This record gives sequence, C-alpha cells and structure tokens, in this order.
Amino acid sequence: MIRTLLVTSEGESLAGGEELIERWRADDGSHIWIDMQGEPMERERLLLETFECHPMAINDAHRDRHPPKIEEFETHTLIIYRGISSFDAELNYAPQQMCFFISDRYLISLHPGEALSIERLFGNEGNALLGRSPEHVALKIMYISAGFYLDSLLEFETELSDLEDELQEAGTDKLMRRIISYKSRLVKMRRIFNYHKGITQELTAFDYHHLSREEPETLHAITDVFERFERLYTLTQMYYDICGDLIDGYISISSHQLNITMRVLTVITAIFVPMTFLAGIYGMNFEHMPELAFRYGYFILLGVMLIMGIGLLYVFRRKGWL
Repeated sequence: MIRTLLVTSEGESLAGGEELIERWRADDGSHIWIDMQGEPMERERLLLETFECHPMAINDAHRDRHPPKIEEFETHTLIIYRGISSFDAELNYAPQQMCFFISDRYLISLHPGEALSIERLFGNEGNALLGRSPEHVALKIMYISAGFYLDSLLEFETELSDLEDELQEAGTDKLMRRIISYKSRLVKMRRIFNYHKGITQELTAFDYHHLSREEPETLHAITDVFERFERLYTLTQMYYDICGDLIDGYISISSHQLNITMRVLTVITAIFVPMTFLAGIYGMNFEHMPELAFRYGYFILLGVMLIMGIGLLYVFRRKGWL
C-alpha cells in the first residue's frame, strides 16, 4: 500500500496515492510524505530511485533485521528505526523495522506491516508537521513510537510491583520462571533502546544537513526524542536490575529455608546417634554380657537414653539451633 500526504506551497493539504507525486514535482515549495507499507522490494526500489536515493541506502533499508542507524547522503538522510506493531504490559511485543528517507522536501517511510505511530500521525497532525518540514514528521513518528513503549513499560512497573509482593509472600518456581522470562525480554528491549539512544545522541551531537540543529524547533524535537529514549533505556535497565534482585532474593530465601531444614535434621541426627549406638551395643548376640542379667538394666538404659536426648536438646536450644 502506498499513500501520500502533500502540503503545497500555498499551504493546501492533500491526501491520496502516487498521483500526488507529479503534483509535488511541479510545485517547488511543496512537501510530500510517501508511506509504503508491505510493498515488494522491487516496487520500493523503483520509487526510491526516482527520488535519487543512494543505492547503498536502499540496500541497507532492504536488509532484514538491520540494526538501527543514521547515515547522511548527498540528497537525503537515512534513518533505520526499530518500531513496534504491538506491545502489552507483560512485555510481549512485536518489533518491525522502519526506514525513513528524509530530504528537504520529502519524507519516504518504509515498513512491512502496520505501524501504530504512523497510523496515529498520518490522519491527525501529520499535515501541520509536514508543512513545517519533513524531518519534523520523522522525529514525531519516533517520539510517538517511544511513547507506546513508555506507556507499556509504566504498566509493567505495576505488574512488577505486584509480582514482588507475591514473591515475598509465597514464592514459587512458577513465579521465578515468569521473572526470568521478563528479564530475558528486558535484555532484548534494552538492546533496542540502546541503539535508538545512540541515534538520537548523534542527532544532538552532529549537524546533519536534513536534520539541522540550527533550527530551534528541530533541535527541540530532537532533544525530546533523545530524552524519551534515554528514559526508556534507564527504565529497562532499572527493571532488569529489579528482576535480578528478585531472583537473587528468591534464591537466598530458598537457601535459608534449606539451611533451616538441614539444621533440624542435623539436630535430630545428633540426638539419635548416641541412642542408636547404645541400642547397637546391647543388641549384640554375645553370650556373656553382664548387663543382660541385671534385673533393672533395661530401665536404666532407657533412662540414660532419655537423659542424653534431653541434655542434647537443652544444649542445642542454648546455642540457638532450635
């Protein structure tokens, strides 16, 4: 699907398809946004070549799972960005690669499936932003996309807090598996946000021709995107550390409970070992054992065992082992 937004030099806003491209070419003061969703690579390549996009930029845009990057060419700037097609409060998300070709007069966006940030912007404030400049549209798309991530991460904070309380009250292996799965997802998200943070850091540190920091509005938009991705990276790092602390805490509690169990078993063993020793001696089948003929030998032996057991219990209690 190819759709376009056109803002003419007179400020008129038009929405349509490829037919608006010729009108854009005829109006030197106009801006156009061409959004291509799920188009075949050959179709995308042909269109990009008509806009004199660099072959290396086109190849990068068509590479599967290309890491996010920003690169400037003579006629345009390429931004490869990892957007989302779905995301929930349990960190289940489906990322998709988005590519922006940004020039002074046009923005071309490529993505294989529906992009939530583009859908929100295309029918609302996209016309006003495009009227300013194409880079404002691209930066706003990134800002909105980061907002989707941020909303779900903040919802996950509530989920993580409830999980922490549940783990402290009655930790189970099932809860541990959930935490480990969250930690794994946070690692992947942190890697994505680190890429995006690097892109926006470059935008704030270096002057790109088609994303100039000399324009106050452009610089403000770049700063907003940078701050949002920096916050996302910080949040994922913090949640990752919390998940790690929960895992360490659960292991510590389990180890402590195991130590208590082993201590009780050790005390029981220490009490019954001497009793078992005495019972073993007098269970021998020797013919001449003087105590066997003693009338009260059985009761005396039971008394000795009882005194030993009570004495050891007293000693262990004094030492705080019971």
